[in-house]
Amino acid sequence: MKRRLAGPFSIALIAVAAAGCGASTPARFYTLSSTATPVGAPPASDPVMVWPVTIPATVDQPQFVVQVAPNRVQVDEFNRWAAPLNEGIACAVAGDLAVLLGTPDVIAGPLANFNPAYRVEIVVQRFESVRGEAALVEAVWLVRRTADGETRSGHTLAREAVQSDDLSALAVAHSRALAQVSGDIATAIRTEASERH
Repeated sequence: MKRRLAGPFSIALIAVAAAGCGASTPARFYTLSSTATPVGAPPASDPVMVWPVTIPATVDQPQFVVQVAPNRVQVDEFNRWAAPLNEGIACAVAGDLAVLLGTPDVIAGPLANFNPAYRVEIVVQRFESVRGEAALVEAVWLVRRTADGETRSGHTLAREAVQSDDLSALAVAHSRALAQVSGDIATAIRTEASERH
């Protein structure tokens, strides 16, 4: 008789405990932002589209993935990106390019009736987060002129120190690292445009 009662009673306790944990630990959501500052160059006039952005499979998920050892990561279930990470990266880079090129004609992703002069494709090879230490972004990017398919490519490795152990500090550091990627892309676009004229 005792064995029959113990099973359901134990399951009920586990269910209550699980419900309590879920209620006491709400998920936090983070975004990437554009952090570039104007460079003082004349504004560009050509519209730009940033897309596609490819990211490593290890970070292609809603949860924050934190590096805890050289060959070990931790997936934080209660700290998440507010949007798919590749979309967040595209939006941050588009915002940076709008500032760096001095034009509002920069979008992230395809848009009806928007005909870009340049298309920016980004392959993120590393997107690493180390709490209390640094955020690292390594990316290979391509600037394609849509009129004739002419391309320029480059590679950017950006490492930004974080100011605290909080995950929001990592999101801020990743935004700064992406601004470095954007700076290299903006230079490539300006160089290509100047050679064309």
